[in-house]
Amino acid sequence: MRVVLQRVSEASVSVGDRIVGEIGPGFLILLGIEHEDITEDIEWLIHKILPMRVFEDDEGKMNRSLIDVGGSVLVVSQFTLHARTRKGTRPSFDRAARPEVAIPLYQHFIEAMTNALGKSVATGEFGATMQVALKNEGPVTILLDSRQKE
Repeated sequence: MRVVLQRVSEASVSVGDRIVGEIGPGFLILLGIEHEDITEDIEWLIHKILPMRVFEDDEGKMNRSLIDVGGSVLVVSQFTLHARTRKGTRPSFDRAARPEVAIPLYQHFIEAMTNALGKSVATGEFGATMQVALKNEGPVTILLDSRQKE
């Protein structure tokens, strides 16, 4: 699994003219699921994301976690995180999981994040064409990959 983690002051995701998920301060998580991913990848990511100290303390240093600041989470599925661009100019997405694999893992990620965070997680709509709006705070953007453990 690959994650683009963005610290935001606010974020929302819309399908057409309808907002399907929105949050205030917290994390926007763009989640890419690969066909070889398993539930252990989810657990590894959640244990990296929640305690990650990227929120500022009283001295302006990044010493506080999402849990410390009571932040929210918006999860948006994004298969294009597994794009391969080695050949030509048209990306290949053959490493991205098919819906029959990706949907259960996406739902499990949301459920596990909700349980670990102790509150609801906002989401996009799997498989839909979505518009994501955000105010990246900092900006802080971090890439995580459960295969490479970084």
